[in-house]
Amino acid sequence: MTANFYALLEARRPGDPDAPLLEADDGTIWSYRRIGELAGRMAWALASAGANRGDRVAVQVEKSPEALALYLACLRSGLIFVPLNTAYQPAEIEYFLTDAAPAVFVCRPASVTALRSATQGALVRSVFTLDADGSGTLLEAAADRDPHFPVAEAQPEDLAVLIYTSGTTGRSKGAMITHGNLAANGLALVEAWGFTGTDVLLHALPIFHIHGLFIATHCVLLAGARMLFHARFEAQRVLRDLPRATVLMGVPTFYTRLLAERDFTTDVTAGVRLFVSGSAPLLLETFTAFEGRTGQRILERYGMSESGIITTNPLDGERRGGTVGKPLRDVQVRVADAEDQPLARGEVGGVQIRGPSVFKGYWNLPEKTREEFTTDGWFRTGDVGCFDADGYLSIVGRAKDLIITGGYNVYPKEIELELDAMPGVVESAVIGVPHPDFGEAVTAVVVANPTARPDEAGLIAALKARLAGYKVPKRVVVVDDLPRNAMGKVQKNVLRERYGR
Repeated sequence: MTANFYALLEARRPGDPDAPLLEADDGTIWSYRRIGELAGRMAWALASAGANRGDRVAVQVEKSPEALALYLACLRSGLIFVPLNTAYQPAEIEYFLTDAAPAVFVCRPASVTALRSATQGALVRSVFTLDADGSGTLLEAAADRDPHFPVAEAQPEDLAVLIYTSGTTGRSKGAMITHGNLAANGLALVEAWGFTGTDVLLHALPIFHIHGLFIATHCVLLAGARMLFHARFEAQRVLRDLPRATVLMGVPTFYTRLLAERDFTTDVTAGVRLFVSGSAPLLLETFTAFEGRTGQRILERYGMSESGIITTNPLDGERRGGTVGKPLRDVQVRVADAEDQPLARGEVGGVQIRGPSVFKGYWNLPEKTREEFTTDGWFRTGDVGCFDADGYLSIVGRAKDLIITGGYNVYPKEIELELDAMPGVVESAVIGVPHPDFGEAVTAVVVANPTARPDEAGLIAALKARLAGYKVPKRVVVVDDLPRNAMGKVQKNVLRERYGR
């Protein structure tokens, strides 16, 4: 019996294949049958383009039912799906294509010309387009194909997804996620969060990120449930549809924006059984304000690209603000010291994990993979935390310099490399400062060349042409020098204190 994750999804769909899976923004209902048949036709189109089992398919498209079908087509075919943030610029895309070496790249029609150099440089064999409205050459190639594509054989350790995660060196690393990883985490979440076929998820997350692609979507598919499939988060539209939903998953920004709406009341939330928050720390202030407004406690959880969900506050039981709960079923979590020795509850140290959902390693980086795992097989998450007396985990710090803005991870080094190469910039330091909406705002502190002093607007404009929008600093401060310690190291803690008020 195949361990292909698609086969598991197919086995757990509703008995009636015409049961609704999702409702699109325009009100169109997509059934399980319709999505499955489109995935089958897409699978044949990809195969005809020369994509064979084990090949990568890189995708940078807008969220749509067709984009979800493309993900399922890759699973079904035994292809390795490589989702790319829609905000990435051509220079970033070129790196990902060169590193992943995909057989096929699917992008937005409007991006084809700008990305031609990147696709040619990476020797991508075939390029298809897919637009938000479902048009594009991929759908044209799939239109007359047989909807019944055989599910590829797969072992649990076979790769299903290559998802890029930021790195402290400024270059993203491809986390190798297997079919077994997806199945283990998805089934555990359905159980932990009580998903059933009667649930309706309000899905307003992007699907190039594990939160929207794996965590949210897999819960629905594995439970035979359905979802209201919003192209993006818009507070007024979410308020309109919440009365029809039973679950909302979001980043903290979703909840701060809902709380800012006068119409966000107990009447709107009465039918929602579960609000889940993740991808960034949920402020205790937001947790408390939400409970005061709705009478419900947000369920905060903790996860990462390399493992899916690691811990979760309980569905039934106390949800503690400021904590990310207890380990998910089959996931082992420990807090360890610098020598990888386990610490007692209450002691602060590095968060380490192991279990069937932990990834296989980093793509083409065997040495980096070995560095990130302990000798006894635990993955070092890079986060710092502690367990309380009752076994609830709190994340009290995180990997050095990491900024989480609006639920997206940003490593300063990547931005600093771009800034340091710009005329008039001697050196730079990028930090995150508190922001009421995004959690943290990316802020750059730049040492200027006295003879060619750059201006804030010019630097930001230049970065916008090079980096995804969420990475671009909201503020650039030009200074004469940076604070340093006795060893000459830039003191980012001093900068955060100085500019974070």
